[in-house]
Amino acid sequence: MKLVRALLILLATVVATSMFAAPSARAQQDVDLLLVLAADVSRSIDTPKFQLQREGYANAVADKRVLEAITAGRYRRIAICFVEWSGVSAQKLVIPWTVIDGPETARKFGDQLIELPRSFAERTSISGGIDFSVRLFDEAPFKAARRTIDVSGDGTNNSGRDVTLARDEALAKGITINGLVILSDRPMAWNPEHTNPPGGLPNYFRDNVIGGPGAFVVVAEDFNSFGQAIVKKLIAEIAEAPLSPSVKPRG
Repeated sequence: MKLVRALLILLATVVATSMFAAPSARAQQDVDLLLVLAADVSRSIDTPKFQLQREGYANAVADKRVLEAITAGRYRRIAICFVEWSGVSAQKLVIPWTVIDGPETARKFGDQLIELPRSFAERTSISGGIDFSVRLFDEAPFKAARRTIDVSGDGTNNSGRDVTLARDEALAKGITINGLVILSDRPMAWNPEHTNPPGGLPNYFRDNVIGGPGAFVVVAEDFNSFGQAIVKKLIAEIAEAPLSPSVKPRG
């Protein structure tokens, strides 16, 4: 009887442990894509440009074409989070991991994004933004076969470590990095090559920032075209759709 009682106690302990001691393992929900939206809020992004960028992301996530791409997937949902980055030590998780599975969750994400205040206005550390974004995948309460970082920006890396090192470490973990380049109407007076480097900013992103299977750069000709550019980008990432001629892959 003592042996039976001991076995029953052991069994009860195992069941309780599986139910209560490891909720995070049981809570992991399958999604088709884990996507970090990593937005540049460095000092070259003035207030009107910042608002256009925020509104562009909010509207794009709720766009009918994007939602159709999401619900066409195996699990009919993706998980996204929103990061703002600037200088080498200036990164913030603005909106944590959130499931998008239809108009309601997309609208809530967009409403929250538009209402929250700006995080920074410092230098431009693309490498710091990538490093911060990579760590977020380990904290995600969801799992997906595909993990992608969207890096949007209007200038070159001028703070922190070499951006190619950050990129290569992310790629080694199986993470894809895509780029959304926002072209500036005119060079910055004090540092014209920051927003208009030799060869152009799209080529800079292609050579130094993006990488992984099918990685690509989408170009927004100016901040006013940002919204449509991010819609194109999201559809291509979510649905793994063929790239249009205006979307330029690496290489």
